[in-house]
Amino acid sequence: MGHTYDEYVSTLPDRADWTLPRIVALRAATHPEAIYLDVPGSGVQLTFRQVHDLAVRIGASLLRRGHAQGDRVVLLMPNRAEYILSWLGTGMAGMAEVPVNTAYRGAFFEHQVQTVAPTAAVVTATLAGRFIESAAACGTIRRIYVVSDGDEETAAALASLRAAGFVAEPFDELFHGDPGPLPEVLARDLASVFFTSGTTGLSKGVMMSHAHMVFEADECISLTRLTDADAYLSVGPLFHGNAQFLAAYPALLAGARFVLRERFSASRWLSWVRESRATVTNFVGVMMDFVWKQPPTPDDFDNHLRCIFAAPTASSIVDAFRRRFGIEAFVEVFGLTETCMPIMTPYGVERPAGAAGKAVRGWFDVRLVDPETDEEVPVGELGELVVRPAYPFTMSTGYFGMPERTVEALRNCWFHTGDGLRRDEDGWFYFVDRLKDALRRRGENISSYEVEQALLRHEDIVECAVVAVPSDHEAGEDEVMAFLVVREGAQVAPSEMWEFCDGQLPYFAVPRYIRFIDALPKTPSEKVQKAALRASGVDGKAFDRVAVLGTMPGRPQ
Repeated sequence: MGHTYDEYVSTLPDRADWTLPRIVALRAATHPEAIYLDVPGSGVQLTFRQVHDLAVRIGASLLRRGHAQGDRVVLLMPNRAEYILSWLGTGMAGMAEVPVNTAYRGAFFEHQVQTVAPTAAVVTATLAGRFIESAAACGTIRRIYVVSDGDEETAAALASLRAAGFVAEPFDELFHGDPGPLPEVLARDLASVFFTSGTTGLSKGVMMSHAHMVFEADECISLTRLTDADAYLSVGPLFHGNAQFLAAYPALLAGARFVLRERFSASRWLSWVRESRATVTNFVGVMMDFVWKQPPTPDDFDNHLRCIFAAPTASSIVDAFRRRFGIEAFVEVFGLTETCMPIMTPYGVERPAGAAGKAVRGWFDVRLVDPETDEEVPVGELGELVVRPAYPFTMSTGYFGMPERTVEALRNCWFHTGDGLRRDEDGWFYFVDRLKDALRRRGENISSYEVEQALLRHEDIVECAVVAVPSDHEAGEDEVMAFLVVREGAQVAPSEMWEFCDGQLPYFAVPRYIRFIDALPKTPSEKVQKAALRASGVDGKAFDRVAVLGTMPGRPQ
């Protein structure tokens, strides 16, 4: 096997065709009566032709109401059919969608709205109050379209929005009227602004062209071997890329059925897979581990699922998971919203534990560099992943309204990910850590991610986060501290946890400090706020192994 990922072949060879309007029209022509959008929770099923016709009407209606090509449209709603239709209709009009996390309100919400200066918003009735609370920050919004949550709720939301000075109407009104003329949309035109929220600083709006979105979706088709015979189940929120451009869009481009659930449920996951006859699905973060910890049954393998896209893949349980549920292939990538997926795993190929994949040949330049000098590091050494595209508009053009952050990220003409990886002699890349989250103890670099994955193997630990805290020895570098969330009803003693760690971790990675907490602090997009954990440090609620057991584990003889 080669040192690169060589399987990607464009579904549409002419990159001029890489626009949402052309793809929606193409699939309406090639698969008119096939179901594209399947939302079991609401009973909605729409064919490719129906989705196309509704999207055209929505796009034309937006333009008739005074919006213009290039305008931004805020989408604020949970998973439902109208979300997909809003996205597609916006694209038909040549406007750019701006998905907003439904947990956002106040300052978080206002920052994103003010950054992109939208002229329109689509919101469910139950979330319409966010615009009223932040009316002063929403001055560029000319119209708000309210998705029904029931007649009374919708009427109340419309009345409240109008009283606050907004022009508001039911979203369904966009379905009516002449489809009308639509603008030409080019592959380089802005399609989406997806905000990425880190643990520090303001969230940044990633500008994604139509070509960028299509390429991301097409890579997913290659990764999962998705075809029009497949059904792709998504349980993640559509305001995150894993549900939209790594599930809904690949299904659209491949002519597959897209099955949308409102939210993830570990206990109902398998029944949903069976009911929908899903053949492909994806996991993000700890979802895979949560499903694995559900009580096994003798018929867990009785389903149609062949491929799971898990980022990251929990390597400690992947083989047993595959056998238990009858999965043909687990696939993984390393990528960011800004970069698409420069590192991918070949389908069905055995890979070393922890490997995220190999560099995609012909479409990216990929390097690991010293973050201080930008000089490439030798094979096997930790370096920052930097990426640049081989073709125009297949990666982000920058952060909306944040030129300084764009320049900072594109230092020396490479996009700097801020992620520390290493590469082996066979071309496999391994994620080590966010560079700012890296730990160094006793001369050894430690990945907080790898320690966290080991701790999650304990049956009573449901979430954890590992951070560096200062050593009490001069030049002692870091000490490792673990924050642990215990399964409801369980009791875990610190000594039991340290005994477990001794059997799972190298001596230098065993946490000196353990603190049990009810929940990890997170951003509204569910990223752990490690800065807050580091700030809390070693306080009176933390257990110190040296104080409790008298010693730390030493180097094995």
